[in-house]
Amino acid sequence: MTFLGEEKKFTLEELAKYDGKDGKPAYLAYKGKVYDVSDSAFWMGGDHLGAHQAGKDLTEELDLAPHGPENIDKVKLVGVLSQ
Repeated sequence: MTFLGEEKKFTLEELAKYDGKDGKPAYLAYKGKVYDVSDSAFWMGGDHLGAHQAGKDLTEELDLAPHGPENIDKVKLVGVLSQ
């Protein structure tokens, strides 16, 4: 994944700014990658059906979700999570 020759890296602190509230984009991290779920009807206002919130690393939460990781492939990849 390359963005004009450079990967966009997000710390957890930076990721928290993308919570989908007040018109901000809704991003989430999953297995080290950061995804933009802003346009998904399932993530209105950064909230996923009252169960998950954008702006976080949701790897552990999504691994317990009733659906598999194939749904994450349907949203835009925007960067990687840096430690």
